[in-house]
Amino acid sequence: MTSTKSNRYNRFSGGATNIPVIDNTSITRMETTFGPAYSTVTTITKADGTNTFKQHRRTPSSSSTLTYSPRDEDDVMEPLVFAEQPSVKLCCQLCCSVFKDPVITTCGHTFCRRCALTSEKCPVDNAKLTVVVNNIAVAEQIGELFVHCKYGCRPGSNGKPGAFEVDPHGCPFTVKLSGRKDHEGSCDYRPVRCPNNPNCPPLLKMNLDAHLKECEHIKCPHSKYGCTFVGNQDTYEAHLEVCKFEGLKEFLQQTDDRFHEMQVGLAQKDQEIAFLRSMLGKLSEKLDQLEKSLELKFDVLDENQSKLSEDLMEFRRDASMLSDELSHINARLNMGILGSYDPQQIFKCKGTFVGHQGPVWCLCVHSTGDLLFSGSSDKTIKVWDTCTTYKCQKTLEGHDGIVLALCIQGNKLYSGSADCTIIVWDIPALQKVNTIRAHDNPVCTLVSSHNMLFSGSLKAIKVWDIVGTDLNLKKELTGLNHWVRALVASQNHLYSGSYQTIKIWDIRTLECVHVLQTSGGSVYSIAVTNHHIVCGTYENLIHVWDIESKEQVRTLTGHVGTVYALAVISTPDQTKVFSASYDRSLRVWSMDNMICTQTLLRHQGSVTALAVSRGRLFSGAVDSTVKVWTC
Repeated sequence: MTSTKSNRYNRFSGGATNIPVIDNTSITRMETTFGPAYSTVTTITKADGTNTFKQHRRTPSSSSTLTYSPRDEDDVMEPLVFAEQPSVKLCCQLCCSVFKDPVITTCGHTFCRRCALTSEKCPVDNAKLTVVVNNIAVAEQIGELFVHCKYGCRPGSNGKPGAFEVDPHGCPFTVKLSGRKDHEGSCDYRPVRCPNNPNCPPLLKMNLDAHLKECEHIKCPHSKYGCTFVGNQDTYEAHLEVCKFEGLKEFLQQTDDRFHEMQVGLAQKDQEIAFLRSMLGKLSEKLDQLEKSLELKFDVLDENQSKLSEDLMEFRRDASMLSDELSHINARLNMGILGSYDPQQIFKCKGTFVGHQGPVWCLCVHSTGDLLFSGSSDKTIKVWDTCTTYKCQKTLEGHDGIVLALCIQGNKLYSGSADCTIIVWDIPALQKVNTIRAHDNPVCTLVSSHNMLFSGSLKAIKVWDIVGTDLNLKKELTGLNHWVRALVASQNHLYSGSYQTIKIWDIRTLECVHVLQTSGGSVYSIAVTNHHIVCGTYENLIHVWDIESKEQVRTLTGHVGTVYALAVISTPDQTKVFSASYDRSLRVWSMDNMICTQTLLRHQGSVTALAVSRGRLFSGAVDSTVKVWTC
């Protein structure tokens, strides 16, 4: 053994380059840190003559071992006990520990990287320390040192933090520092948990097989499909012979494989969507820049108005004649396909409400016009001040599912959710006052009229009498062929949309009085103006009927995605319909000539909800924001 140690130290000394000069004081400090020599070890050699690890001969000296004091936060719980005392030439002068990530500095000496970066000057020649290159030779020599397996170590008996010693009851092997992780990954003394039940007592890897033979918590391999069997090895084998899932395991495996393929496909689609989203984000930034550039140009035009004053005086002399002519021209244009251009009716995005943690699915404005309510996939309803502070006043929590519908009647807010409930909220106090289990399926839409609340779900519309904070079921309207995603109440009629059908109900008798057949798949949205019934469909179309004759008069095209929402702003002069779509755009339609007069593009996701108040338009989208549009 003496010859072996001597050869090893000679090899370490001869291969190290740029080893720092170590004085007697440093040697004394290192011996104090490392402690005395250690237990005797026996080398275990492979058939090819290479020695990979050593086994302790347990002697009284094995409790006095060399310990490595961690210097990084990541090393706090990682014991490092050397089998033999390393040469002082493999120790850093700054921290008096074995080199960790040794580097050569500008002064020519070798230090730990962390020490070199945190110390200003070399302790040998007082030169400024700057890392030049890794000292690979020293690192390889340190990797050849033998250390005890960490499962054969325990905290030192002296109680000093970071000090460890050999555990006589732990792993008896020592391994090269460079191959330590490989050994510890397969060490028989490594603590493991029973794979059948985490409540089983902790085990060592060497005892795991014996435990599994006696474990009473073995689950059926088909437990993820619903098999509830739990037992020991004997009952496990008997169970497999009668398990109803065993005969289906090939089918179940194929299903899992298919599901995995779908997940991979979805991940690829998510990446594509992320790329498209980033491209749209860049496009939005460019549009913002163009908008700012135009604003600057308009400012320049304003400054030059004084230069045009003389020309304007000439035009004013002819104002009366031109006014008559323009009125005549506008009248003629309104009768044609082009319509009149009114610069005051160009809608612009004036702000964005940010706060939801998921897509916004519904919007509702209080009658006063000051409060805007938004429902989201994050299961909350946010209350926004749209008059003074333009901030979120409160977040209402109570639903266990996505908030899909909002409706206001008097001072009460009603919210419908995927949790199949309707919650009643007091608006002045912004507090929940009642919860009603309304449907067996998600509540998709809500509308109120004549002191009644109408809720739409799968193939059903329920009519509720509003009595204070209570909802009393009055009647259920049936005969619907699919999900009811759209409900609108106008005057004495209720309009409901389902698959390729719009039904018109008399609110007073609650009887169906007319049925409109559509095309383009399910009806997702409905709006009613003074003269028309308008609906948006799954297949990107907007159908328009005459409200009196119930005859379809036009199909509006332009969107390239499902039309999720419709809203109306009417003035004595004109009526505009706004449409929101899966294609991330909003469109403005003039109902005088049935054409699209403007396309609004600012959302980064599908636009799913619309609300109007005081000439303002609010839009909610899958990008979790609510935007405000005004002329």
